[in-house]
Amino acid sequence: MHTHTLPSRIILLAFLILTALQHPLQAQVRLPRLLSDGMVLQRGAPIPVWGWASPGESVTLEFNGKKYLTKADEQGQWQVQLAPQKAGGPYRMLVRGTNEITVSNIMVGEVWVCSGQSNMELKMRRVRPLYEKDIAGADNPNIRLFEVPQRYDFNTAQTDFRSGAWKAVTPQQVLDFSAVAYFFAQNLYEKYHVPIGLINASLGGSPAEAWMSESALQTFPELAAEAIRYKDSLLIQQIDRADRERAAAWYASLRQKDIGYAAPNHSWLDDQQDFSDWKTMQVPGYWSKTELGAVNGVVWFRKNVQVSATQAGKPAFLNLGCIVDADSVYLNGVLVGSTSYKYPPRWYKVPGNVLREGENTLVVRVINNSGEGGFVLDKPYELIANGDTIDLRGDWQYRLGATMEPLAPQTFIRWKPTGLFNAMLHPLFQFRIKGVIWYQGEGNTRRAAEYERLFPAMIRDWRTHWKQGDFPFLFVQLANFLEPQPEPGESDWARLRESQRKTLSLPHTGMAVAIDIGEWNDIHPLNKKEVGRRLALLAQRVAYKDSKAVCNGPTLRKCTFSDGKAVLDFDPGGSGLAIRGGGELKGFALAGPDQRFYWANARLDGRRIVVECPAVSSPVALRYAWADNPQGANLINREGLPASPFRTDDWEVSEDTIKH
Repeated sequence: MHTHTLPSRIILLAFLILTALQHPLQAQVRLPRLLSDGMVLQRGAPIPVWGWASPGESVTLEFNGKKYLTKADEQGQWQVQLAPQKAGGPYRMLVRGTNEITVSNIMVGEVWVCSGQSNMELKMRRVRPLYEKDIAGADNPNIRLFEVPQRYDFNTAQTDFRSGAWKAVTPQQVLDFSAVAYFFAQNLYEKYHVPIGLINASLGGSPAEAWMSESALQTFPELAAEAIRYKDSLLIQQIDRADRERAAAWYASLRQKDIGYAAPNHSWLDDQQDFSDWKTMQVPGYWSKTELGAVNGVVWFRKNVQVSATQAGKPAFLNLGCIVDADSVYLNGVLVGSTSYKYPPRWYKVPGNVLREGENTLVVRVINNSGEGGFVLDKPYELIANGDTIDLRGDWQYRLGATMEPLAPQTFIRWKPTGLFNAMLHPLFQFRIKGVIWYQGEGNTRRAAEYERLFPAMIRDWRTHWKQGDFPFLFVQLANFLEPQPEPGESDWARLRESQRKTLSLPHTGMAVAIDIGEWNDIHPLNKKEVGRRLALLAQRVAYKDSKAVCNGPTLRKCTFSDGKAVLDFDPGGSGLAIRGGGELKGFALAGPDQRFYWANARLDGRRIVVECPAVSSPVALRYAWADNPQGANLINREGLPASPFRTDDWEVSEDTIKH
């Protein structure tokens, strides 16, 4: 019996293959994930709709009372152009080939791509405590989001996404919206009452070159060479494996060495132990300022907290500011939250059965893998229960659990040149859009001079691939960040802001200045509502041609040096110059031929500002808000929009002289 089975199977397989060759199976008509239920299409222009089918297969598309016919080409690709549509909906789209696809709940309005790094990626969920009312009232089916999955590819420009769906604004779904993008859309909708489609293609930490095509990088030889290097999938696997193994070994060793877990009764979480020999430290603060010094590893912190009878047994909110780098937080031995890296706010919900009347014990295990470890200054540290707030700042007990050598940083392959362009951007290029909003630059601050060429090259690259001409490209200038410096000096953040400002020479671009709404101790400032509003103001002028929209702060027209003074003439960008908070103008510095800058006195005189400094008798250069964090710089227009930092000199300094 078995002797006849194998030949019979071979004959049957050969017959099936021959049949398939003579009568090929018809492929299913397919649409890209972007063209799916709930999508928003761009109004007022021809709308490409595309997909895949069998080569030569006839495809019929029906939309808004019109029928469109086409055939798939030899590669199985097809496309039709819908006639320009007016804003409205919801509509239904029917696509027929050998199968049938129905796309429902389609709106026609304005489509904006939202891209950049973490300050664009940052979601409403992250800033929720600031915007509870906005979230509770977020119920608008006319504002929708498509979240592009975060991937990279160095070899192939992708034509579709692996996942993704359109979501409309509801109090629950808005938590997953980019905060900047949502507030931008909300402002535009309130102004124009037109459906808004947001496509969020952003990734934290990404530099501009990750969002550029290989062809666009040819004028940047080092970046182009790096893009070619990472085409090697074996290299990527080796780096990924080495990164994972190094990190896993470091954390495993840390866990093993941590005497906080090896103490009697197995843990310093046990209240019955003797903690009298623990040292005391002020929180917030860094343990490098204590006798521990600048060690890396794990340090345990404890604080006893008195809770009233009215707070006991109630759900609570624990705000531990920000901690470098990672933390696990226990209240009365119960784990109430943990965060694995340094940037997010430590906002933890405490269940109602945890707090007890009288003394409660808060324990925080802090892991620091490089640099200074501890609790970030100038952040709130508090426990809120039943409407009452307990201040957690002040003395905490601490003890070293383990010391480790610093952990070498991750390679972050996902940030390498062209990877995000191919995987996250390329599938969008056939989709008709109104414009782009962009929040990025932090990833390029150490290469500000290069960014002066790189950023405009990226914008031109996008416009070339989208084939929609010079569509509006609106971006956010870097916010104020890091500790303010007492004296004028060099700044890579200021230099990058200058590179961003020079990009305004490209047509149909706009820049939202944010040097007054950042946070010195947080690279992710929480005030995303104002950022979105300022981008929306730019859109009114650049995208919607509203000449009455005030979207820029004061801009320097001319600077004249004479009689030991600098006289500045401004375009106020609005109804006139003003000083935020009143008082004296701040943020101006003058230098003579020795190129040494000193703080200067400035006074407002109509549309002019007169600047002078006793230490500089013959000024030849002036700078305004030229710092990582230009705290106090207060030149605005009467509409409240700030002036961008600027300088009149073009003195270049080496990277080594810039204080990072």
